[in-house]
Amino acid sequence: MSTINTAGNPPNEPITQMDFARAGKITPQMRTVAEREGRDPGYIRERVARGSIAIPANIRHIERGLTPRGVGEGLSTKVNVNLGISGDKADAAEEWKKVGIAVNRGADAIMDLSNSGKTRAFRQQVIDECPLMVGTVPMYDAIGYMEKPLVELTAEDLLEVLRVHAEDGVDFVTVHAGINRSVVKTFKETGRLMNIVSRGGSLLFGWMEVTGNENPFYEFYDEVLKICHEYDVTISLGDSCRPGCLYDANDAMETAEMIELGKLTKRAWDAGVQVMVEGPGHMAIDEIAANIKLQKRLCHNAPFYVLGPLVTDIGVGYDHITAAIGGAISASAGADFLCYVTPAEHLCLPDAHDVLEGLMATKIAAHAADIAKGVPGARDADNRMAQARRKLDWEEMWKYALDPQTARERYETSPAATKGTCTMCGKMCAVRTVNKVLEGTTIDLDSEH
Repeated sequence: MSTINTAGNPPNEPITQMDFARAGKITPQMRTVAEREGRDPGYIRERVARGSIAIPANIRHIERGLTPRGVGEGLSTKVNVNLGISGDKADAAEEWKKVGIAVNRGADAIMDLSNSGKTRAFRQQVIDECPLMVGTVPMYDAIGYMEKPLVELTAEDLLEVLRVHAEDGVDFVTVHAGINRSVVKTFKETGRLMNIVSRGGSLLFGWMEVTGNENPFYEFYDEVLKICHEYDVTISLGDSCRPGCLYDANDAMETAEMIELGKLTKRAWDAGVQVMVEGPGHMAIDEIAANIKLQKRLCHNAPFYVLGPLVTDIGVGYDHITAAIGGAISASAGADFLCYVTPAEHLCLPDAHDVLEGLMATKIAAHAADIAKGVPGARDADNRMAQARRKLDWEEMWKYALDPQTARERYETSPAATKGTCTMCGKMCAVRTVNKVLEGTTIDLDSEH
């Protein structure tokens, strides 16, 4: 395997953010990220060059109005919303409500996980109209797009679907290249309580078992890289072997795949392709930090994109909470990108309200982690919120709330009798009492309104 090319660029003119960064050039997208993050553009360029920051920005999506975000070292933790048309509940209008929530309530990315019928029109419209980063999983789309059963798909078919997604303007694609025959051998030798819970990973496992062939995304990884480099699509290396329950966390299969993902990361960087690496899953609280450190070591400090992790298996109906707990811990330990989990996880396709609940829980986790890891400016809004609360300035509070619309609605639905307070404490509001004492105002709790 070749070593990372840190001195130059892949052949031909620079195309990707990594190409430009290694050539010493600061792109408009790097400047935008630097401004959003309160960082010097040179800080961003240097880390894009070495791969510890990715700026998923397909050249075609840039032309259509993408607002670029950076994911990785020293940056704020990003949040992704999953949505897409499902075969059991194909309702495009409902999915567009979810897109609106993601855009208006502060998500950084959308993953279109549509897996039923002809999905291209929906994907293209999302890319045309959405300024957020857009990701997909081409494996989900392959069966419908090619109109073939799973076992009849060829390597050429899968590469064609990947190219279509890249041409459409997708900024990052989940490619399950790490589950090769060696990792499958480890799985069969060691076993698991929950087996394989990754949808894409399970499809590839089934394809490999039936055909007897190697994972085509692994076998033809160089072709994958050529397609991604042509459009500057960031590879999000899928965790086919993520644990689906606490019992399977940090086991031999997960670790074996993580080692392969580290190798694939270096090969992508050699080709000038940006990389994110995906992670668990379900994991007990006391195991999360060690998992993050191991992943960062094995995958050379590439940005880490995690689903939670969910810190218990029995929070059914409330898994946005179990995931937010794990997300806050994982991000404070070094994870860079959190995929939201909704209350519908493990139960059904989420509706628009579920999406809002999952997004806000994950944004809280991400923000809490940014405070813990000292991201520049992370505490500023909290300090301003505290000042607004001290003054009982409700209009000012709405400005700093993560979800001002919901906060205002709850407050106005239950009006307090005493001006400036809420119905939790009313005239016994501690903030109001102390303010009056410090102002030298007499307090009469029996008569004041």
